[in-house]
Parts: sequence; structure tokens; C-alpha cells
Amino acid sequence: MSDVSALRASVEAALASVVPRRAPADLYDPYRYVMAGEGKRLRPVLLLLAAEACGVPAVEAMPAALATEVFHNFTLVHDDIMDRASTRRGRDTVHVRWDEPTAILAGDLMMGESYGLLAQTRAGDLRVLLEAWGEMVRRLCEGQMEDMRFATDPNVSVERYLRMIDGKTGALVAFCFEAGAILAGADADTRRHLHDAGIETGRAFQILDDLLDLTADDAAWGKTVGGDLVEGKRAYLLLRALETTTGDDRAFFQAIADRPGLDPDAIPDARARMETVGVLDDARGAVARHTAAALACLAALPPSDARDGLAALVRDMAGRGR
Repeated sequence: MSDVSALRASVEAALASVVPRRAPADLYDPYRYVMAGEGKRLRPVLLLLAAEACGVPAVEAMPAALATEVFHNFTLVHDDIMDRASTRRGRDTVHVRWDEPTAILAGDLMMGESYGLLAQTRAGDLRVLLEAWGEMVRRLCEGQMEDMRFATDPNVSVERYLRMIDGKTGALVAFCFEAGAILAGADADTRRHLHDAGIETGRAFQILDDLLDLTADDAAWGKTVGGDLVEGKRAYLLLRALETTTGDDRAFFQAIADRPGLDPDAIPDARARMETVGVLDDARGAVARHTAAALACLAALPPSDARDGLAALVRDMAGRGR
């Protein structure tokens, strides 16, 4: 089953039975609420395709795939608390709908449940899978902490930002790719190729997210366009602008970083400046380069429908907003 839509449907069907109907309701209802939110289920589908590309049927990889989706949603619950976000995917965040202590506890439960799902995996060596999972959790937390430091650190470079992405965004994506090789008991080279494909995909995905934050259609984006600049967030576009511009343009972007933040009315000016000085084209080029690097890693796998499906999904992730 290497068709992406079919895999996504199988993930949705499996997720429907993941959350137990147990007491207390004020703990399990938030868990069920989060998992019922509309999501693209990219991470579990990536894992299932990677597993199939390595010769492991999707049904055998499903517990690990579900674990990644529950874990990913756990991170969103806690991210929303740290960011003081009021909505997620068009709905109230958990700490708004319930309260902050409940959201923290529900998130903790989801993290624990993700380990339980992972332990149900029968393909491959569970010990090796758990070691890779633990490494992913560590790197993700390190990336999140680094991202938090950026708010008060004036010396953030693009290269440092990319390394942060490799943890905060890339670590879980890389696990989804690499897990396919682990479940198949594949050799070290195959694991490395898949892991690297995940890191490159994570970079492309996040840089494109930063680009769309300023260039997407407001209605389609679902968030305030230019929100990163309004917050003065040291994301890819602002960092590249600081590294590549001079004169009045440099002063304009430095003021955003120093204030921090940009008046919402100045967003069109910021976008026009970034277009003129080439920052937006630079970001588009970076997305294309990291996507190409991911596809080159996948080319090391034996030809199969699953490998082609995995490559197509990576390209599709890089084509959002076109």
C-alpha cells in the first residue's frame, strides 16, 4: 500500500481507536480532542512509506507510525502553552479550552502513550528502535531550547538557525525516515541515507514554512501573514536579510530584530524589500536545494513504488503554496 492517500486513510482509521475511553474524562477528553484535530498526518505516512521502501508492510509499521503522530501532537500541546497560542488548526488550544495544568498533564499522557504504541512494534529490533526514539526526543528538546534562546540572543546566524531546525523540526522527521530502515533490519548505510533524507526534508519544510509566513494568501494560510516579523522572530527570512543587506535595508531589518517586532502595517514594505534584495528568492532556492538533497539520499534505496511515493511526498511538501 504505497499510495499516499490510502496510507493517510489507514492512519486516520487506526488513530480513531488509539485514545482509550477511560476515566477521568477531564484527562482523556483533551487527548481525544487533540487527536481529532485536522492534520495532514505527514509524519506517520512518511514512516509507512519508508518502511515499505525497505520491505516492511505498512501494517507491521503502523504502531511506530501512530507513535510518531501522537508524539508530534504532544509537542504541539506543549508548544502552544510556551507560545501562549490561543488557536491551533482553527480550534481553541488545549490550555485555552481547558486550562494550563490540564494541558500539561494531557501532553504528558500523550508522550507516555506514544512510548506504549512504539513498544507494540513487532518488526525489527525494538531496542534499536527505542534508542533512535530516545535520541530523537533529546535532539528535539535541544532544538526547542535553542529556539527559545534566539528570542534574546542578538548573534543568531543562518547556519545556527539551520542546526536548530535539525533538532526542533528535523529530528522527528528524520526518525520517521530512519525507522523504516530499523524496522527492516537494514544496514548502516541505508539507515544513514534515510536519516539524512529526513534532516534535509525537515530543513526544506521549515524554510518553506518561514517563507509562506510572509508570502502566503491570508485565507489559505490560516494565520496572520507576516506574523514572524511582527513578533521579531529570528527565523530564516529575517536572518538572511540581516546577513545579506546593507545601508537602509540593513537598518530596516535590524530595527525589527532590535525592537523586537514590526508594526503590522509595515508588513507590505518588509515583503517588498525582501523581494527586491533577493531574500525571498534565496529562501525559495534553499527549499529547492534541501529538497534535492533529500531526493538524492532516497535515490540510494532500491527502486520501488514505495520509494517513488516517498520521493513524491517530499516534493509535495516542498511545493506547498505554489
